[in-house]
Amino acid sequence: MTATPRPGPPAAAAAAAQHRARAAGPALPRAPPPAPTPAPAEKDRTDSNVRMAVTLEEAPWLGWILVKALMRFAFMVANNLVAIPSYICYVIMLQPLRVLDSKRFWYIEGIMYKWLLGMVASWGWYAGYTVMEWGEDIKAISKDEAVMLVNHQATGDVCTLMMCLQDKGLVVAQIMWLMDHIFKYTNFGIVSLIHGDFFIRQGKSHRDQQLVFLKKHLENNYRSRGRKWIVLFPEGGFLRKRRETSQTFAKKNNLPFLTHVTLPRIGATKIILSALVARQENGSPAGGDTKELDSKSKGLQWVIDTTIAYPKAEPMDIQTWILGYRKPTVTHVHYRVFPVKDVPLETDDLTDWLYQRFTEKEDLLSHFYETGAFPPLKGHKEAVSREMTLSNMWIFLIHSVTFLSGYMWYNIIQYFYHCLF
Repeated sequence: MTATPRPGPPAAAAAAAQHRARAAGPALPRAPPPAPTPAPAEKDRTDSNVRMAVTLEEAPWLGWILVKALMRFAFMVANNLVAIPSYICYVIMLQPLRVLDSKRFWYIEGIMYKWLLGMVASWGWYAGYTVMEWGEDIKAISKDEAVMLVNHQATGDVCTLMMCLQDKGLVVAQIMWLMDHIFKYTNFGIVSLIHGDFFIRQGKSHRDQQLVFLKKHLENNYRSRGRKWIVLFPEGGFLRKRRETSQTFAKKNNLPFLTHVTLPRIGATKIILSALVARQENGSPAGGDTKELDSKSKGLQWVIDTTIAYPKAEPMDIQTWILGYRKPTVTHVHYRVFPVKDVPLETDDLTDWLYQRFTEKEDLLSHFYETGAFPPLKGHKEAVSREMTLSNMWIFLIHSVTFLSGYMWYNIIQYFYHCLF
């Protein structure tokens, strides 16, 4: 019997491999080798081509943004050239009424002021810059006296408030703004001077003197002109300008280290509360301007802690509001209302109270930047937001009245000019 020869090691290995391949099924195709890395020069040319393609695709859009910005700017120049002189002419014409019935005069002036601010609000509205409101509904206290304490990030904060207060009854007509003195020299400065807003000069060298001026201004203009709300930015400047100084001060004095807001200054808040809160410990009226308090007035009743938040922490300036070159944006405004009787008036206690409010603002903004929404109010499970809207018909009406008034005053002035000269 002839024995079958056993395969040697190479043959055995080949046979085993063949057996495993049959057991494993058909062989899978091999992955293609990786593409060779382009040379640096070739990569630069590719990136340049991509950038050029993106630029060419965006060119029509950028061109439209430029044209739209120029059209908006031209309209707003015309709007200002008509609206502000018309306002001044009406105020001059109504001076006899100011002598005979001061209350009615300032009511009419307030309505015109509200319309002017409504025009500013409409500029943002038609650019797609809207407001979403959170927290407590302040419409319920629109007829009471209140002070708004607002965080300050950019010039667009003022425009945002002009928009979101438009639907709060007569609040805008009866409001007093505390703003940087530089605004006095803008096109709107003359209107604010007539209305009775207060321009405050920043800096240590002016601080004490400005507080004295503020107290006198409140005594002479707040209730005598029928004002009920005051807007105050306690930080004393924009966030980007004051953050580093505020953080340095906080480290030295073991105070909260804040990133999204800065530590507030106390002076103006204390003056406002001392001058306008109509109470003492015994409950009798106190503070400046008490002679103007009538039986119907209860004095300052509410402090509204107002927090403004912009998506991605990118604040909006007034140039953007006017020219509209930024994509449609929703600005978020959060309100919390405190009865003034719960707010301390002593300097140290008021300082602690304000620091606590701005520490809470820091937490609110941190939550918003992380989640895109403000947290719910205490005692509520869900946060409720309300979209603020403007009436297109109302905007059309105030612009129509403004341009018709401008045409009327132009003809009146031209007539007297020809009569005199």
